[in-house]
Amino acid sequence: MQISLRSHSFMHKFAFSMAVLAAVSMVGCNNKPAGDADSGAAASSGGKKRIMFLTNGDDPFWDTCRAGMDKAAEELKIGDAGFTHAMDKGSEFKVEKQISKLDQYATQTDIAGVAISPVDAGNRRLAKAMQRLRDKGVEVICVDSDMDRSKFRESRFAYLGTDNEVGGQELGKAAKALLPEGGTFATFVGIKTVKNAIDRIGGFSEGAGEGFENLDDKADEGDRNRAQENVKAVLNKHADIDALVGIWSYNAHAIVKVAEDRELIGKTKIVCFDAATQALTDMEQGKIDALVVQNPYQMGKLAVQLLKAIAEEDHDTIKTIYPAYDPVAQKFTGENGDVLNTELRVVVPNADSPVKAELFREDTKFFIYEDFKKWLNERRLNNS
Repeated sequence: MQISLRSHSFMHKFAFSMAVLAAVSMVGCNNKPAGDADSGAAASSGGKKRIMFLTNGDDPFWDTCRAGMDKAAEELKIGDAGFTHAMDKGSEFKVEKQISKLDQYATQTDIAGVAISPVDAGNRRLAKAMQRLRDKGVEVICVDSDMDRSKFRESRFAYLGTDNEVGGQELGKAAKALLPEGGTFATFVGIKTVKNAIDRIGGFSEGAGEGFENLDDKADEGDRNRAQENVKAVLNKHADIDALVGIWSYNAHAIVKVAEDRELIGKTKIVCFDAATQALTDMEQGKIDALVVQNPYQMGKLAVQLLKAIAEEDHDTIKTIYPAYDPVAQKFTGENGDVLNTELRVVVPNADSPVKAELFREDTKFFIYEDFKKWLNERRLNNS
């Protein structure tokens, strides 16, 4: 079969046009912020080893954490050392997705280390997936929430993040200051099996004391609509409840929205974890009585520093992060030497709040809203 020069020219131009279109499409598809992973899929790392952060789901809390990762990458010049970093938010608060992603990482040769916020602290299959990576020489750390330390401590190298039991206690102390005669409360969280949820709820009861009665603990599985429905369900059953307690960051605004609709602002006390952007606005408007705030920026920054040090077998740097680490024996000493507690803050609307700095631990930082906003602005952060 012969092709005329005219036909050949047309086909050549057509093929060239299609190639250009494909190239433009590829550019558009990959137009993502630096440090984002495409649902855990293998990304081109340009021959560099990837430091991965696998979150429990998608939440603005993790954007602040990623900002900390970016800062560490910049300060440590990890690119020059042969590393890159990415955050994978595609777990959708489901343990099966986290297991699948860890198994996927295990098949990829460019993974230097993995930070994970586990969805289920007591899940044996998740622990085994983490251990498989460790057995391959890819180190795993837990950030923000740990695995069950009595059962699966060996599934990770170390934990860094909030001491969630202490965080819960501090929030309970705030509730006690707001309700000195005690009262009833309910808690709202994404998933009850996450260790940070277990520790915060338990810690809250300890901090609030015997004068408080827990009427309900509601989980929404990461569904924002269900988060509001849970608040409605509790109020339908306990219209005179004294306090509503948000355990995960998005629970704060879900509580406020329903309480506002029921005209309960100023009547029912609202105390929550974290400082999501909406929660900060709610506090500014007098709708939240107290926040216990973590430092996800610090978590992201330390996670990159630690995983880089582990990958490079830089045991002296590991010791600067974990004082209980023995760089010679290459192991932790002490009962909780493998646990690093990041910063914790209590934020109240104004100086007129009955919640005062002296109620809390010495290492818990206390802010009124205006000063905390200045702290965030100085660091170019929208939330914490």
